[in-house]
Amino acid sequence: MTWLVAGLGNPGERYAGTRHNVGVMVVDELANRAGERFRKARFVPADVAELTADGERMLLVKSRTFMNESGPSFASVARKHDIQPDHVIAAHDELDLAFGALRVKFGGSTAGHHGLDSLVAGLRTPDFYRLRLGIGRPPGRQDPLDFVLRPFSKKEQEVVVVLVDQAADAALSLARHGLSPTQDRFNRSGRRSNG
Repeated sequence: MTWLVAGLGNPGERYAGTRHNVGVMVVDELANRAGERFRKARFVPADVAELTADGERMLLVKSRTFMNESGPSFASVARKHDIQPDHVIAAHDELDLAFGALRVKFGGSTAGHHGLDSLVAGLRTPDFYRLRLGIGRPPGRQDPLDFVLRPFSKKEQEVVVVLVDQAADAALSLARHGLSPTQDRFNRSGRRSNG
């Protein structure tokens, strides 16, 4: 059975290290570990890398469109490879989780995350796995839109490296062991603030 790991984020160097792109960092990490390179998908605005983990085939996908319109790209790759929504894992940033927190879940609300909204529309169902990577709330009265498009501070980088590493492990665990064991092993709280 083939799995698709969708790394939600924005394309291009300008957004590479931003909070909104932690999902992309997860698929990059999985590709790096496997020594695989991303290649442009045919007829779909997406880049795809492929790996096999314990006999499970995984397609790692990054959209070439902006996050809020990225759902159709991921859905097209899924359809092309006959991957059902319950074998899709979306890695994404989460404002409502403390910085550094990780939560694994299946289905449910998008909580207003437009990248997830687009993916729900593309797959025509909310019933897929989510790797929710906590980026915390913006400090003071900073606009959340500005906040998510800012890069992580040097101090935050160390936490982000661990968070992305664990989210990559969680993606592999979902494919190998399923939801419950993955939640038990990987769900964790983050720090209270971004300080």
